[in-house]
Amino acid sequence: MRSGAKVAVIGGVFAVVVGGVGYGAYNILDGLGDSGVGGGTDTKATSAEVKTGPVTKQEIAETSKKFLAAWAKGDAAVASRLTNNAGDAESLLTQYSESAHVTKAVITPGTPTGSKVPYTVSATVSYKGRTKAWSYESDLNVVRGLTTGNALVDWKPAVVHPELRADETLETGEASTASIEAVDRNGQVLSKEKYPSLGGVLDELRKKYGAKAGGTAGIETWINSANADGVDRTLLTLAKGKPGRLTTTLDARVQAAAEHAVKQFEESSVVAVEPSTGAIRALANNRADGFDAARKGSVAPGSTMKIVTAAMIMQNGLGGANSPVECPSRVTWMGVPFHNLDNFSMPNPTLQTAFARSCNTAFIKPVSPLGDKADSALREEAGEYFGIGQEWRTGVVTVDGSVPASKGAETAASYIGQGKVQMNPLNMASVTATAVTGRFRQPYIVPQSLDNRVFAVANPLPNGVSAQLKQMLRYTATAQEGTATAAMASVGGDKGGKTGSAEIDGHATSDSWFTGFSNDLAAAALVQSGGHGGTAAGPVVAEVLRAGP
Repeated sequence: MRSGAKVAVIGGVFAVVVGGVGYGAYNILDGLGDSGVGGGTDTKATSAEVKTGPVTKQEIAETSKKFLAAWAKGDAAVASRLTNNAGDAESLLTQYSESAHVTKAVITPGTPTGSKVPYTVSATVSYKGRTKAWSYESDLNVVRGLTTGNALVDWKPAVVHPELRADETLETGEASTASIEAVDRNGQVLSKEKYPSLGGVLDELRKKYGAKAGGTAGIETWINSANADGVDRTLLTLAKGKPGRLTTTLDARVQAAAEHAVKQFEESSVVAVEPSTGAIRALANNRADGFDAARKGSVAPGSTMKIVTAAMIMQNGLGGANSPVECPSRVTWMGVPFHNLDNFSMPNPTLQTAFARSCNTAFIKPVSPLGDKADSALREEAGEYFGIGQEWRTGVVTVDGSVPASKGAETAASYIGQGKVQMNPLNMASVTATAVTGRFRQPYIVPQSLDNRVFAVANPLPNGVSAQLKQMLRYTATAQEGTATAAMASVGGDKGGKTGSAEIDGHATSDSWFTGFSNDLAAAALVQSGGHGGTAAGPVVAEVLRAGP
C-alpha cells in the first residue's frame, strides 16, 4: 500500500483510498505486486514454460481485480502493465486523473460472464473549485498474452469509458463551445435524455451554432474526437453555461413517435421530412453500434429506388403509370439473370400494378431500349430531379446518396436499388417527398437564414410525372395487391408507400426498407437484416406517419 494510504468503508465494503482515489469491492490485503496470476504486460517471456489455452476463472478474477485496483488507486503504470498494450493504456489511464481531473474513483465489479468482467465506476471530478459525481458502467475482457502466456486485460479505450474510441482523449475544463437549448419548431425543448437518437445531432448543432445562438460556455468533462472534423462529446457538466436558444425544424411529437417506432426492431433507423418545405421533422435509430444510419448510412435501398426508376422510365418515353409492361419471373441482362421474389410473374400488368407488386423484371426489361444510355440514365435522373449526390447543407453531417456510374449487370441491378446504389432513410424520405410534390426541396434541420448556407437545388419533375408517381404510391398503399397496403392500413389521410428489400453480401436475411407519405409528411425506414419491407420497416414508417399532420 502506498505511503499515506488510509482505509475507508464505502457502501459496506473496504476501499483503499490513496491520494484521494479509491477502489471499492476488494479486501485491502489483496496484493498488486506479485508475479503470479495476471503478472505483467505481454512482453518477452522470462520463463521457459508459457501458459496456453483459454484463461481460467481464477485468472479472470485475479487479473481484473489487480487491474481495477491499480486503476482506482491512480497507479497508471501498474495498471497498464496488466494489459496487452501498456503504452496506450498508461497514456489514457494517466489522462483519467491529470486531464479529466478525476480525484476519486470507486470501482465495483459485477459478476463475470466468461472472460468479460462488468463494473461500475463511481467517480468524483474536480476542476477549479467545481466538483461533481460521475457514475457509469463499462466492462473489460481478460485474454491470454500471445508472448508471455499471462492473463491480461485486452486493452481498448472503452475500458476507461464505454464511449471512448481509438485515439480519443478525455478532458475536463471550460468547454470550447457554448451550450445550446435546442427547441423544436413549436418551442419545445429537445434533450438527448428525452430523445436519445438526437444526441449526436445536438452535439453537432452545438459545435456549429453554439456561438451564433448567443450562449456562454460551462465547465464540462468531454471526449475529444479523434477526427479533426468530428464532434467532441460531453460526458459530464460540472457547471452549466448560459445556453443559447436554437430553433430546429424537428417536431417533438413526431420525434417521440420515431424514437418509439425504432424500438420495435433492432438495427432500425427512420427519418421524416415535410415535403412542402424539406424540413426534417424527426430522425431516430436503434442500433447496437450507436451509428446514426438514419442520416449517415450508405447501403442499397432495394425496391424503394423504383420510385426514381419509374420517373426515369416516364421521362425517357418508355412508359407511364397505366402503360402495359412485362413481368416475367426472370429476365437476363448481358448474360446475368434477374429474378422476382419467389420467381412470381404477372399477366398483362401496367407499370403501376408492377410497381405495387414490386416486380423487379418490369423495371429492368423496359430499360434495354436505351442502349448505351442505360448506364447513365438513372444516375442523371437521381441527380437532376431528386437531388441525389449533391451536397446537402442540412445543418448537420449527412450522407446524401449515391448512384455511381455502372456497367453491365450492375446497371440492371441499380434500377431495382441494388448494385452500387447507396442510400439512407433521409435520402429515401426526400425521394418520396420529391415524388409527391414534383420538386426537390433540400432537407434541413436548422433554418437557412441562420448561416446563409447554400442549399442544393434540382430541376422540377416534368408535368405529369409527379402526378403519376403519386398515383402509383397511393395505389401501392391502398390496393389489395399492393405490398405496402398492410403496413399503411392504420395510416389516415392522403397516403402512399413503397416497400423494398435489399440483398447484402454475407447477410442471410435481406435489409427491410419502406418509404411512404401521409398528407404533408414523408418518412423512410431501414431495418438491417429485417427481411421484407412491409413486415419490419413498414410498421416503423406507419407509426411515424400517424404522428404527423
